[in-house]
Amino acid sequence: MDAGMDFLNFLETDMSMKILTSLEDAADLARISSVSHTWRQFVVENSFWKRLCLRRFPQLVKVARIVEVNNYEVNEPSVGSSKSKEWETLEREHRAYAKLGGRCTSFAVEDCISEAISASSTDNFPEESILHTLEPKDVVGRRASYWSSKGQSDPSVPETLTYSLVSDFCIITEISVKPFKAYFQPGSPIYSARYVRFRVGHPKINLSLEIDSLDESSHDDKFIWTYTSQKFRMTQENILQKFKLPEPILCIGGILQIELLGRVQKQEMDGLFYICVMEHVSGFS
Repeated sequence: MDAGMDFLNFLETDMSMKILTSLEDAADLARISSVSHTWRQFVVENSFWKRLCLRRFPQLVKVARIVEVNNYEVNEPSVGSSKSKEWETLEREHRAYAKLGGRCTSFAVEDCISEAISASSTDNFPEESILHTLEPKDVVGRRASYWSSKGQSDPSVPETLTYSLVSDFCIITEISVKPFKAYFQPGSPIYSARYVRFRVGHPKINLSLEIDSLDESSHDDKFIWTYTSQKFRMTQENILQKFKLPEPILCIGGILQIELLGRVQKQEMDGLFYICVMEHVSGFS
């Protein structure tokens, strides 16, 4: 091939598609898009940025459409021919997924849990509220800082803790949970769960919950879950236990739920099973 010739002009479309679809590095795709107007048009027309993002984060398949917001104004397709509107839609998707793909290549590792939303049950509210799971210290105001479920005679009854994240867009790689050791009870029992599982998603509508609702229910009917992890074994130890997800998970919508499955510890006083979690409930992105 002569120097300076464009190989896209010499290959069948299917072969060009196969070559560019095989790219896994977002930086390579960005460089391809900037080679020439023809190459950029080929990338846009065939939604290569969208394909790359869908391979990395399959939950994006549920995205129905892309809407751009600039300076609090929503930009919808303009009036025109069907061909021009189709190209405008492709351009919008290209910009959105290119930005998403670029952000996903590198991200800061930091705690991404912002606020507690609700617990499926609470034994003594507000003394044992879910709010205490976000405290940075074991003891606050001379009192142990932890959340406690209500007691159950059936050890299989699960519990959930639901949180909002620092942003509607987070990439979660691991979540840490510390079971509570009741040093003030005989034998200092540890009220861990048997297993833990994680879900991420978004509210069905704008979520506005008062603090008083933290003691009521998990509000599961208010959320749509886009990802559910495998079950992880939790050990009955009073240590910060880190649960690393098999791959980074994209959470669009800013909601994380921790499912605590199975109870292992009875309380001597009433013979019921409890689950208790201390501080340092955290998710990292």
